[in-house]
Amino acid sequence: QVQLVESGGGLVQAGGSLRLSCAASGRIRSISFMAWHRQAPGYQREWIATIISGGTTSYADSVKGRFTISRDNANNTVYLQMNSLKPEDTAVYFCNIRNSWPVVDYWGQGTQVTVSS
Repeated sequence: QVQLVESGGGLVQAGGSLRLSCAASGRIRSISFMAWHRQAPGYQREWIATIISGGTTSYADSVKGRFTISRDNANNTVYLQMNSLKPEDTAVYFCNIRNSWPVVDYWGQGTQVTVSS
């Protein structure tokens, strides 16, 4: 049974930084990608960053240049370094890991990030 456990959320002032972590327990046969998403109140969940097995990263325009996704392959952990945070970054942040075959998406329980102005 694979579980993703997130940590690192909290309350921060605008301009501050936070680092989110997401550790996978259980065996994931072959990771296709690791990603972060977020969902603000009243809004749909949105994708914000992905890192694929080869290490290539991609970001949503809203976070490009401020957020950095990275991974620790040995420990099946994915991180999200968030700098220059803005009040509009306030949301619940979810990590997502996809097993490549069979295709299975695993999700964390979410961690709250609140940015005060």
